[in-house]
Amino acid sequence: MAATIPLFPLGTVLMPGAALPLHIFEPRYRQLTVDLITGTVPDKEFGVVAVREGHSPDRSGAAGMHRVGCTAVLLDARRLPDGRYDIVTRGGRRFRLLDVDRESRSYMCGTVEFLPDRTPTGGTDPRLVTMLEGAARAAHRSYCGTAWRAGDWSEPGDDTPTAELAHLLAEDCLLPLADRQDLLEQTDPVQRLREVRRLLARERGLLDRLRAVPAPQGTFPDEQSLN
Repeated sequence: MAATIPLFPLGTVLMPGAALPLHIFEPRYRQLTVDLITGTVPDKEFGVVAVREGHSPDRSGAAGMHRVGCTAVLLDARRLPDGRYDIVTRGGRRFRLLDVDRESRSYMCGTVEFLPDRTPTGGTDPRLVTMLEGAARAAHRSYCGTAWRAGDWSEPGDDTPTAELAHLLAEDCLLPLADRQDLLEQTDPVQRLREVRRLLARERGLLDRLRAVPAPQGTFPDEQSLN
């Protein structure tokens, strides 16, 4: 069923389960924060969608954003003396953006349908899943051990569900936005493990050769929200 949620376009892809701290200073998003805190927005949940390169949602509307995003659930909010906010959120549910409403409220809202994972036809061999989880974790350790200092990253716990593992492994790594978006849109958790292992191995190879990580989208933006 379709639902209506507030939208917060950003130059990044939010993954389910991943932490997302935000500094809120633009007036419309201050109002969104107030609505989240007071319960005007149900479940303290809003949608984060990645902005397409070279676009602005204010100018391009839905065409300026990727069609699949992830909800962010407000965990904590601190109001600053001048009315700005520092908030902490965590990625929740994936959704597909169906339509955009820029008139009802000061911030953008969207009509969405939520995207659960699909169950592979015929099931999956548990031994294959275990092997893929181990390979993805090894690729994650190799990348983070090269890219970050000790203490700047952590490995997901052994009890992390298969459906969540790829998203959490990707969160520690500066993958290009297009790759992160592809992972978000993948609804087969086993195939998602294959993809994240491949991406992390590729990025580790680039680190070895170039000693550099990708610049996040927004480093050279066309036009973005003030937030």
